[in-house]
Amino acid sequence: MTNPRADRVRDVAKLATRAARNRRRQFLAEGPQAVREALRLDADRRAEGGAPIVVELYASESCLSRHPEIAHLAEATGRLRLADDDVLAAMADTVNPQGIVSVCTMLDVPLSAVLAEQPRLLAVMCRVQDPGNAGTILRAADSAGASAVVLTAGSVDIYNPKAVRSTAGSIFHVPVVIGVDPAAFAAEARGAGLKILAADGAGPLDLDGLQDASAARRAGGEGTAGDYRLEDPTAWLFGNEAQGLSQAEKDLADHRVAVPLYGRAESLNVGTAATVCLYASARSQRR
Repeated sequence: MTNPRADRVRDVAKLATRAARNRRRQFLAEGPQAVREALRLDADRRAEGGAPIVVELYASESCLSRHPEIAHLAEATGRLRLADDDVLAAMADTVNPQGIVSVCTMLDVPLSAVLAEQPRLLAVMCRVQDPGNAGTILRAADSAGASAVVLTAGSVDIYNPKAVRSTAGSIFHVPVVIGVDPAAFAAEARGAGLKILAADGAGPLDLDGLQDASAARRAGGEGTAGDYRLEDPTAWLFGNEAQGLSQAEKDLADHRVAVPLYGRAESLNVGTAATVCLYASARSQRR
């Protein structure tokens, strides 16, 4: 493909808008890392007899020559079309496209499907607005081995191109639930055996203390009386960047937990706080 004004090119580029994504139930994955993970998931789904994940794929010859593994996966789909740099630039959301763009089917699943798998660790974004933060939290959840990521109503669109890029491919690894009512989530999560922790800088419980108590139990002690057991199945609530968790959201939690600050910073970025909290739970659950 060499014409950046072709109808097909414009059709792909429209997926940078939320309206087009929602109407078509499709989104863009850009760059070698994201497309590689999309293709791997696509191969797994096709091997299981499922519907394809990658429905359209466009790449430059130079990109495919630099990434032979992607070239092999791409050719196996039968949906690869070569495109020059001008076409890829017209399709992509980035200023400097990386030579490959795929159109993927949306991946979100119902909350009931996640809870049916008896998850041990969930990350819940409550009105998180920044796509970069949302992508970072999803990537952290993937890295910590969380069972799924949940976004409440009012959160950013996780299929926003910037959010997808920020996940570095993790959006193709972790089940995602979107548009959930917080109160309904809390009720269903408790019914599935999960406890709910709110990440709150003013929380009465201290994350370090919870980790120390967990370590004491691993060593044969009892931990600190009254402390929450980090090794138990947990859903973490993470709040809006500017406002944090609302009082109503905090009230849904069994406990409010603060990440201690030892320097002079006023607070942690929500993506950083989420990473610390999720890894604390993951470490306790795996020991």
